[in-house]
Amino acid sequence: MSVPGFPPPVTTSVAAAAPLELPAGHGRYRLRWLSEAAAPPLPLAAELYLYQQPAQLNAAAPPLAVALLEDLAAGQTVGWWPVFRQPDGRAGSPAAAPFSYPQLLTADVPTPVLDEWLRTAHEQLAAHGCRSWQLRLPPFAYEPARSGALVAALQRLGYQVELAEIDTYLPLSQPYEARLHPSERRRLHKCQRHGFRFEQEPPLLLPLAYEFLRRCREEKGQALSLTEAQLAALFRDFPRDYLLFSVRDAAGDWAALTVAVLAGRGVLYNFYPASPLRYNAFSPVVLLNAGLHAFGQASGLRLLDLGTSTLPEGLNESLLHFKRHLGGVPSLKLTLTRPQ
Repeated sequence: MSVPGFPPPVTTSVAAAAPLELPAGHGRYRLRWLSEAAAPPLPLAAELYLYQQPAQLNAAAPPLAVALLEDLAAGQTVGWWPVFRQPDGRAGSPAAAPFSYPQLLTADVPTPVLDEWLRTAHEQLAAHGCRSWQLRLPPFAYEPARSGALVAALQRLGYQVELAEIDTYLPLSQPYEARLHPSERRRLHKCQRHGFRFEQEPPLLLPLAYEFLRRCREEKGQALSLTEAQLAALFRDFPRDYLLFSVRDAAGDWAALTVAVLAGRGVLYNFYPASPLRYNAFSPVVLLNAGLHAFGQASGLRLLDLGTSTLPEGLNESLLHFKRHLGGVPSLKLTLTRPQ
């Protein structure tokens, strides 16, 4: 179905095109299209982030097409870019995902090849109705060695920064308490002295957990971005990736709760943290993050993503301040647009 005021959707013909050799690669690299998110003909050179994986992409709305960058000498797929159409007609990242973008799976793709891959993909998609674009990138901390090169390549294509957010993360290579501000360390010890404990909860408690999360957000005048049915579907379809963690007080009641996501490539994402206002004197979210930090270390992960501190009306300065007191490290997270 076409969107009023916008060109018709991309047809399958772009995905049906034969693989195209990229001259900048001198016979080594080529662009291939997939008509759906599926296993590529050449194996992936590295792990995809969860939000980029075929099962996750197809769970909500399948992409229009997936642009692959193939390295023939290595016999691998070294670039993966699922392209979606947003409700407003723009192409690029899906509306609901934290990020979706041209993911490079190796660090040694030459800059001319990267430029040519992106430019050729845009040209072919433009011929089938894609005119304006929006891309949401992961935080720079996810891919510190590749993010700058990708942003520079996109800017050479005419992309501009639409939104720059501050993401915050904890490096799991360092002890949790060593990074805490003294005030947060006192709150952590207070929770421990009063018998608060960190637990991983079974998914069967998800309906009760969702109601807890909803009420906590409601106390702060906020809403959850997912319905209970949507969240339940994620736990059902991706049971290894979506996890429920809590802090219980000495009586066994929930003092804090979160949905955490194994986002891939060594990242644990603290997606839905919440705590009732009546526990503010204890700040059990400090203990909650201590448990997530320990879980991430035990699982061999590299960073705990605390997310952005952005509300619809702008920066949530108190939340950002709290994350910094946890020892959080700031990381840039960009949304880029390319006008028609």
